[in-house]
Amino acid sequence: MLWMNHLVRFFIATLVLCLVGFLVPGFTIRGISTAILAAAVIAAMGWIFESFFGGELSPYGRGITGFLTTALIIYLTNFIVQGVHVTVIGAMLAALVVGIIDLFLPVKSRFWSR
Repeated sequence: MLWMNHLVRFFIATLVLCLVGFLVPGFTIRGISTAILAAAVIAAMGWIFESFFGGELSPYGRGITGFLTTALIIYLTNFIVQGVHVTVIGAMLAALVVGIIDLFLPVKSRFWSR
């Protein structure tokens, strides 16, 4: 059932991106297919960051380092996924919203590294 956990987390990440695109100024996402692709890119970049720098950079860490890492990953997605437009302030606000949503969701990690 491990694959089911990954599927649920991916679905939640996609919904969170759609919600953030609706709520946060400076963060726009073109549609659900773009949100799906962006969720995959964010998950992959999060896994890469955690692999190279360790779990202390995990956005799940909820510290300032996790917040800044989340903002950086969201901002970098702007350059990888066509249809996503993120400003620096938009990335920071999106990271804040993602952090707040992470407080209420029963998932261990947004980036599925373990």
